[in-house]
Amino acid sequence: MTFRPASLLAAAVLLFSAMSLLIAGVHDMAGEPGKAAHLTRAEILVADGGTPSRPPATLDGGSPTGAWRPIGLPYAEPMVPVDQTVPAMASGYPATTWIRLSAPDLAAGSGPMALYGARIDTDGPYAIYVNGRLVDWKQRQGRPWNGLFTPLWVVLDQDANGAPPTDILIRLDHAPTTPVALSSLWLGPEPALNLRHRVRQLLQRELPMALNSAFLAVGVFALVVWFRRRHDTGYLLFFGLAAISFAAHLHFYLDVPITSDWFAWLTINALFWLIVILHLFLRMLHGRPLTLLTGAVVGVTSILTLLTLPMVGVLPVLPSTPVIVPRIYAVALVMAATVSVVGVACAWRRFPEARLLAAALAICTVLGQTDWMMHNHVLSPEGWFLGAYTNAVTFAMCGTVLYRRYIAAIAEVERVNASLAERLRAREAELEVSHQRLREAERRRTISEERQRLMQDMHDGVGASLISAIRSVEKGAVDDTKVSQILKGCLDDLKLAIDSMEPVDADLLLLLASLRYRLEPRLEGSGIALVWNVQDLPTLEWLDPSSALHILRILQEGIANILHHAQASRIRLDTMPDTQGDAPGVRVTIEDDGRGFDAEATVSSPSGRGLRNQQRRAQALGGMVAWNSGPSGTRFSLWLPLNRDMPVTAG
Repeated sequence: MTFRPASLLAAAVLLFSAMSLLIAGVHDMAGEPGKAAHLTRAEILVADGGTPSRPPATLDGGSPTGAWRPIGLPYAEPMVPVDQTVPAMASGYPATTWIRLSAPDLAAGSGPMALYGARIDTDGPYAIYVNGRLVDWKQRQGRPWNGLFTPLWVVLDQDANGAPPTDILIRLDHAPTTPVALSSLWLGPEPALNLRHRVRQLLQRELPMALNSAFLAVGVFALVVWFRRRHDTGYLLFFGLAAISFAAHLHFYLDVPITSDWFAWLTINALFWLIVILHLFLRMLHGRPLTLLTGAVVGVTSILTLLTLPMVGVLPVLPSTPVIVPRIYAVALVMAATVSVVGVACAWRRFPEARLLAAALAICTVLGQTDWMMHNHVLSPEGWFLGAYTNAVTFAMCGTVLYRRYIAAIAEVERVNASLAERLRAREAELEVSHQRLREAERRRTISEERQRLMQDMHDGVGASLISAIRSVEKGAVDDTKVSQILKGCLDDLKLAIDSMEPVDADLLLLLASLRYRLEPRLEGSGIALVWNVQDLPTLEWLDPSSALHILRILQEGIANILHHAQASRIRLDTMPDTQGDAPGVRVTIEDDGRGFDAEATVSSPSGRGLRNQQRRAQALGGMVAWNSGPSGTRFSLWLPLNRDMPVTAG
């Protein structure tokens, strides 16, 4: 969503128009004929003032005498220029203005009567007499009373005779240079006027108080955030804006417990420091230092803050608040306009947030003009001080800026995350392609290595046996039986090579079962009994096709030696777990009942090539072989480790 200053200003105008219509409707509803009387005609008398002590409870002498003149309500005296300042609060007030109204005849109701007015404007105390009896009195006691923002509301008790109100006299004490003002009054039953009073109280005091409190609460939260993010001064500026706005508008809804000179100092300087903070906020957005303007704004505000301190004494006598405010607004308006124009000119194209703040400053200036006109009695006393709502505008605009920044930060994080996710997907795709290529290369390498292993094994085993058989046949040195044995051995070698390719899932017993299946027919044909005594063994995780072929050839060589040389009638194969030193492993033993041989001599002799091949293959597996031979037979054992670190190559 895009916010534009024009649309914001239009929304503000519509908001206040709707508020005005609501108020007018409420007033019309509350002022129905027969329920309350609208007092719009009065008489006025200006006399010498007295002391701000409590006025007498009754007017025994009657109304003051003098030249009364008729006026219409609402009434506001025009501002007059002054040549010298006058104390805002003195021991007495030199002037007293009396306003007299005649109440119409009202039918007596079941409830009490009430007197309601939108506003009484005076810088001193006031007193209200009904039928010559004091019914309301407000004393300033050296502090500015917030009567400008508090509607007049007096519940009238019936006097001893039960007579209805007929004569209303209002006494206003004030300085000679301070004009007074009074809105029209309503007199009638309390229920008929209560709604009107509550609406005015809500919109002029309670709603601004809620907005100010919310603004301050969010400002405190921003201060807490700033403590964790010291580099981001926007949070600190937001807190300063909230705190100063809260202090500057306390008089809208609280009877501020400070003397008039400090109240004037607070009112003056809060307005200027708000402009300073808004200037710093704009400068933070567009990033330009604007050294001269910043120095001028901060310098003027600092000097004004020091010179107006009551304890400094440079300006020993400050005019009363109604006189200060109109003049201060003129200076503040120039400074605010300068800050707004320069800030927006620097950030118009690149930083939409600056436009929002400029729009907020413009709206606040418009709202502040209503206060200026109210203080100068340009507007009717029944108007509204809209300056209380500048906090809501500032809060909304600054909150919008921070919200947009927050959303922009989230969008940037999401964009970065999306970019990272896209890069990750691209990288994963590249890795997948690379992995596929590596798998394909690995598959080809495995196939090549397996092909080479098979070729090497067939060359060393089957090939060598066939070449030996061919040479023997060509020389006529062997008979058909010998040739048949050689060819059967070649066939067994070929079958073992094929069996080594079958998956055995690291199970040595499954590998031995395939060996038994291949060799048992030859043993039966040779008349040799086979005793198969195996037990469960732990798995050999390293048992791959190359290792399996080594084991098969070791055991095949052992059984072949028995068939060719031992003249045995029985072969026994056993398996068992066995530990060689500290290394766990398994052991396979082959025993026969044939004639024995000298194992050491045979291994070292040229005819012991088969035994040496067994040793070499066992060492390649990390294991070992041993022979224990005697007159009653030979016991051959193969020990294999459970764990092996180095890979095995075919050979």
